[in-house]
Amino acid sequence: MKVLVIIPAYNEEKNILKTVNSLKKVTLKKHTLDYIVINDGSTDNTKTVCVQNKINMIDLPFNLGIGGAVQTGYKYAYYHNYDVAVQFDGDGQHDALYIENLLEKIEEGNNIVIGSRFISELSAFKSTKMRRIGINFLSWLIKAVTGYKIYDPTSGFRATDKKIIELFANDYPSDYPEPDSIVTVIKKEYKVSEIPVKMNERENGTSSINFIKSIYYMIKVSLAIIIAALSTKKGNE
Repeated sequence: MKVLVIIPAYNEEKNILKTVNSLKKVTLKKHTLDYIVINDGSTDNTKTVCVQNKINMIDLPFNLGIGGAVQTGYKYAYYHNYDVAVQFDGDGQHDALYIENLLEKIEEGNNIVIGSRFISELSAFKSTKMRRIGINFLSWLIKAVTGYKIYDPTSGFRATDKKIIELFANDYPSDYPEPDSIVTVIKKEYKVSEIPVKMNERENGTSSINFIKSIYYMIKVSLAIIIAALSTKKGNE
């Protein structure tokens, strides 16, 4: 399989080189691994670091937000005929060694596989207490509207097959898209799986989500989940 790792990056000048180098160290048993950094209108030196180190990059002229950046990667994967796309954060929190595990679950017939912090004790870093409360609420809400339990609905470490690449290339939520898009995938009756992964704490920089934004996030994403559940037609044909 041709595998593309999509790395959205906004102001990750201190993290992006280490992130890309971690991917270059990964040798897959059966598959070809490529990557693309989506520089989402960064205002720091992210672009300069990528250019100086000859990092494969799409440089967006202005900030689209996480949804627009990730969808750019899916469009790239779709038009370049990749079999699998892997979302991978640019801040160093994801461990590239688990990509092989995600791909194995795709090979078993799953359409999307989520790397989860919460289905085992593998990951010591599980985010802050307040965020865990929010994640648990979103997990409950997704089960309430779909009947399907997702333990880590905000995880940005995911693998998708060709069908989901096409789906996300054409339609992808703009803000905080992971929970919203998962509901759409479930309602369309694609196969979803989770595997345990280890995640790391961010080494440099700060998250863009503060306390006020967290409240806004919870309200907005909860409404988005409900709307997605009500508006998405069943079936994937």
